[in-house]
Amino acid sequence: MNMNNIKIKKFIREKTIHCGNGYKEIDIVPRTEIQDRSVKNKRKRKKESEPKQKDLNEKNSKRYLVQLGNGNFTEEDLHVSLTYKDKFLPETIEEAEREVMNYLRRIRNNMKKNGLGNLKYILVTEYNFDKNEEEKLVRVHHHIILNGGLNRDVVEDLWSKRKKKGEEKGERLGWINADRLQLNENGIEGLCKYMTKGKKSKKRWSSSRNLIRPESTKNDNKYGKRKIRDLALDPDKKEEFKKIYPELNITSVESVFYEDTGWHIYIKGWEKYKDKKE
Repeated sequence: MNMNNIKIKKFIREKTIHCGNGYKEIDIVPRTEIQDRSVKNKRKRKKESEPKQKDLNEKNSKRYLVQLGNGNFTEEDLHVSLTYKDKFLPETIEEAEREVMNYLRRIRNNMKKNGLGNLKYILVTEYNFDKNEEEKLVRVHHHIILNGGLNRDVVEDLWSKRKKKGEEKGERLGWINADRLQLNENGIEGLCKYMTKGKKSKKRWSSSRNLIRPESTKNDNKYGKRKIRDLALDPDKKEEFKKIYPELNITSVESVFYEDTGWHIYIKGWEKYKDKKE
């Protein structure tokens, strides 16, 4: 059989990613049957695959981090930045991650002790190695988004060594600052991008298991190729998509053209009934 004579069926897929807190992302992208054999059960919700690589220089990890952040945290929660004094600077990235996980354990225990529920968090560790000594860790620090409840002074005081006999408090491991999350129409996307910016430093991330994970539904019959081209080129496409998705407060619409596949459209927004600003 001459494979060149086989007609490959092409279609436009609408993939809606449900992230929690009413936050959604919609990808409208060209597909082929070869790319995706499982067109059946297209409306069934399924969990999005978590990026296997925890490297935040990777595009999919950055996007997943935003989805987790917007899907799980609100203005009631905290962003915590942590550094080390020179004498407490970890020698390896594994040691740094053990130190910060011990810190999170102290927060978890304190929350449970005070009846504040379970700890939820996203952790980003940023680091570099000395140019002259490849194995020497430098400039390691952490960013944590965590659920509120504890007083910010308590959160900051827990970034300390175990107190010695006669001491009122243990010595601080380094500088720490805890602030309430500041949300705008894009939720905490700006903070998530700040935590992942910069190509020169290395970044690793992790999160608690109790977070709401993004799930997706698919529809392969809503759009045709011509309709997507017209919408992608429309200078008022955001207004047009507001008519198509009246249940969403759409915050952004991005259209990208790829030579091999054509127009791709990416939409972000919040379910109106969960919009706290109204």
